[in-house]
Amino acid sequence: MTSSAQPLKSGAREAHPEHLGHVIFIAAAAAMGGFLFGYDSAVINGAVEAIRHRYDIGSAALAQVIAIALIGCAVGAATAGRIADRIGRIRCMQISAVLFTVSAVGSALPFALYDLAFWRVVGGFAIGMASVIGPAYIAEVAPAAYRGRLGSFQQAAIVIGIAISQLVNWGILNAADGDQRGEIMGLEAWQVMLGVMVIPAVLYGLLSFAIPESPRFLISAGKDERAREVLREVEGDNVDLDARVAEIEHAMKSEHKSVFKDLLGGTFFFKPIVWIGIGLSVFQQFVGINVAFYYSSTLWQSVGVDPSESFFYSFTTSIINIVGTVIAMIFVDRIGRKPLALIGSVGMVIGLGLEAWAFSFDLVDGKLPATQGWVALIAAHVFVLFFALSWGVVVWVFLGEMFPNKIRAAALGVAASAQWIANWAITASFPSLADWNLSLTYVIYTVFAALSIPFVLKFVTETKGKTLEEMG
Repeated sequence: MTSSAQPLKSGAREAHPEHLGHVIFIAAAAAMGGFLFGYDSAVINGAVEAIRHRYDIGSAALAQVIAIALIGCAVGAATAGRIADRIGRIRCMQISAVLFTVSAVGSALPFALYDLAFWRVVGGFAIGMASVIGPAYIAEVAPAAYRGRLGSFQQAAIVIGIAISQLVNWGILNAADGDQRGEIMGLEAWQVMLGVMVIPAVLYGLLSFAIPESPRFLISAGKDERAREVLREVEGDNVDLDARVAEIEHAMKSEHKSVFKDLLGGTFFFKPIVWIGIGLSVFQQFVGINVAFYYSSTLWQSVGVDPSESFFYSFTTSIINIVGTVIAMIFVDRIGRKPLALIGSVGMVIGLGLEAWAFSFDLVDGKLPATQGWVALIAAHVFVLFFALSWGVVVWVFLGEMFPNKIRAAALGVAASAQWIANWAITASFPSLADWNLSLTYVIYTVFAALSIPFVLKFVTETKGKTLEEMG
């Protein structure tokens, strides 16, 4: 396998495509799966209380309906790598688009609670696939000099999807006179919220027909000439295409299709690099970021904010999420992945700690005292900002870059699957934990944010500026 001690001869590291706009379009189209990932993940925020009342269920049962999609996410993430290695990255995107569409229709028209749960699992499987295929595909087609920024498109698309879902939810709620169960087009408002996802799902499917297959998959399938064409598209004419194909073939020569057993080894079952990927995924979720997107309207209502304002605060949080992501996209290739992660961890500790303090006060007339209420609101936005400018982006960039070619697809699948399992644990536990002690719940998230600092310092290696063939 090519290493840093054996410099690449093709000029790939300095590749600058003549038509950068075309490469940006390719990355943006692939990241549309991230948009659906964000939209489908967060749109449920607007339906939580309506589902609770329509089906007359308590916090524990409600949490399972909300979180069950994450089981589908874990399965989709775990299997996407193998599917992509067998049939290609583009076919995976098309399958994901179909599942998103079907899930949106089914979720909007459930005839029972278990039916709604089933369609959420289907949507979750699509999210899991998109969470793996997006960053892997972008990492494989992006020139090394632009890979960090283009890899950030995945997270940018996720946060835009979250924000658009909250904006749509807010608009639908207002159209229904502030009633999540108010009638719109013959359906309850929350059903319309879930059904609108059909539109971006169809667009994702159409865009998948407009972008090329990954050159690495094409070479693995024996389609070297088509791979050269794609490499010319994305890396430019100044790159020695024959040498570039030879580099990729050399990196793949001793490889076989990555499977689960390739990840085994070392002292603790998996190879150390796989555990580091799992650790990044788990820390990203255990800081409680998705509580801000799955339950924020419910959270604000629980401390005395009226429904319309709670939906608006959910939207403003999503805008802050976008701002932070843009900051990360600007700096991820300038200062590196690891420094951003450390900066974000420190900021998250501050934001989460302040939230824990604010929520420790008793409610007065069903509301937090004024000072604590404002601190909670500002701290929530600080937390989301620092997450977005760091862990929200760099984890996906790391997972697309850090693994050796031989195990990349399978390792990324396992790491993403671990992320969804961690996400499920946080999502399923939050309503019950919040009923028990909201302040201590945020103390727990603060502790995980603090622990992420020594984890990054000790175990994570910078990947800035390296080609994929240099990993491992």
